[in-house]
Amino acid sequence: MGHVASDKLSGGETVCPKGSRTDRAFVLCRRPPRRDPRYPDRLARIFPFQPYRYSAKAGSVEKLVTQPYDKISPEMQARYLSLSPYNLVRLILGQRFPSDTGADNVYTRAAGLLRDWIEAGVLERDAEPGLYAYFQKFTVPDTGETRERKGFIGLGAVEDYSAGVVHRHEQTLSGPKKDRMELLRHTRAHFGQIFMLYPDPELAIDRILDRAAASEPPVMEVKDEYDAVHRVWKITDASTIARIVGLMADKKLLIADGHHRYETALAFHREDRGLKDAERVMMTFVNTHSPGLEILATHRVLQGLADFRPMRFANAIGARRLANIEELKRTFQSAAPGKIRIGLAVESGEICLYERDRKAGELDVRVLHDELLGDVLGISEEAVREQKHIEYVRGLDAAYARVRQGAQIAFLLEPATIEQVAGVAFSGSVMPQKSTDFYPKLLSGLTIYKLEQ
Repeated sequence: MGHVASDKLSGGETVCPKGSRTDRAFVLCRRPPRRDPRYPDRLARIFPFQPYRYSAKAGSVEKLVTQPYDKISPEMQARYLSLSPYNLVRLILGQRFPSDTGADNVYTRAAGLLRDWIEAGVLERDAEPGLYAYFQKFTVPDTGETRERKGFIGLGAVEDYSAGVVHRHEQTLSGPKKDRMELLRHTRAHFGQIFMLYPDPELAIDRILDRAAASEPPVMEVKDEYDAVHRVWKITDASTIARIVGLMADKKLLIADGHHRYETALAFHREDRGLKDAERVMMTFVNTHSPGLEILATHRVLQGLADFRPMRFANAIGARRLANIEELKRTFQSAAPGKIRIGLAVESGEICLYERDRKAGELDVRVLHDELLGDVLGISEEAVREQKHIEYVRGLDAAYARVRQGAQIAFLLEPATIEQVAGVAFSGSVMPQKSTDFYPKLLSGLTIYKLEQ
């Protein structure tokens, strides 16, 4: 018999699979909250598909695929453009010019290039529908540990959040959604996958993916700019696909990355009800219980604050001084779930630790935004959204280096746990921007889903 967890969200109890940790049982194994009565009692609907993929004519896949569009800096964009005339950046984040017009702009050019590449055979559609095992082997920043995250690419039904099937944990902004909507309207294609999480404590789907990966060489293998190795295997066996689809049928889904693109797909579906393919969107599904699931912290670096004295601020909030950055790292290595812990690195190089007892449901990042940035420093949520004075930095050492290079202060965070993310999402709440960094990112361009019917 598994754990019996009181379900405060749906008013009942559910029996979780044997072997689940108690904390995960409460957050991840319960049945979903009561859903909008307009929707039938259903959970995840997964479908195989026939994507377009780069052919041999396009050249080396390492010169073609990219990081997600919102992770591409101007420097990365320039490098991608130089790699190949067929690099995906030309479709998902093309060049803008002062001479752009309503008839000739970044979106119309993307649509034209997509059409040209298909006609030239640079992109070819798979002959039969399938799912795609997608493994990512990587080194964890800061720790140096080697991990492998396992998932699969397929289509998922586009569901309104009120249906209780797909859950979000981040708030979205109108600007990125407007941009992605214009690209979708013009190209009628999805070039990257929404990163979806599902609970499978028994690792049943992971074992199926392992067998698929062991049976034949990958159809794609590429090392990205962060030295993560991405491998993809095509699964076309009907019984294997049916088994995966069946195992997913009782799952609820949590968006890890891709909130803006998911909500864009939902809005596009509502806009064009006659387009059947718009009822689905391309997703990569990863098990929340996978040992390769890694969430990194995104640290906050501040500069340009008038009349700001970092050590006076640290003293005002009761932060204690540490010997150096290494002491902070050692502190973070020992879990303390009952404590809020936020490191401070100041421009003089000194390291401090703000620490207090955690109240029920509190998140470190929310305490940082609401109490330290908001109440103490007077930085509004609007200023945070517009990234005034704030830079988001991955990697504790990188954030500390920014301070040593002249920034005023860095707030150094511990990573959120999957239990915290799921708890927020399933309660109907959202986390502040840049609260989670699921690492590594899913590459765009491995498969392309074109809306044709």
